[in-house]
Amino acid sequence: MNDDIIRQVYDTLVDRRDNPIDSYTSKIMMDSDKLAEDKILEKLGEEATEVILASKNKEDLVHESADLIFFTLLNLVYQRVDLDDVFNELESRHH
Repeated sequence: MNDDIIRQVYDTLVDRRDNPIDSYTSKIMMDSDKLAEDKILEKLGEEATEVILASKNKEDLVHESADLIFFTLLNLVYQRVDLDDVFNELESRHH
């Protein structure tokens, strides 16, 4: 198992934000500020709902959780929140 995948995905998203290419995530982040934020937040809400439904229905929880984590990372990148800040917050709660 590769625990570094969260950092790898985050770094890829930062690169797509800073060096846009013809990709879904680059296109979302290149929209006008309000439109980009709305699209990302809408996807976060949609994926959170899908995780809840997958949990209740006992199906696709892994897939839906990965989607939620992806869009959470996308939001962090878009909002320019450093991933280490999130890790530090989690670490402070772990003790």
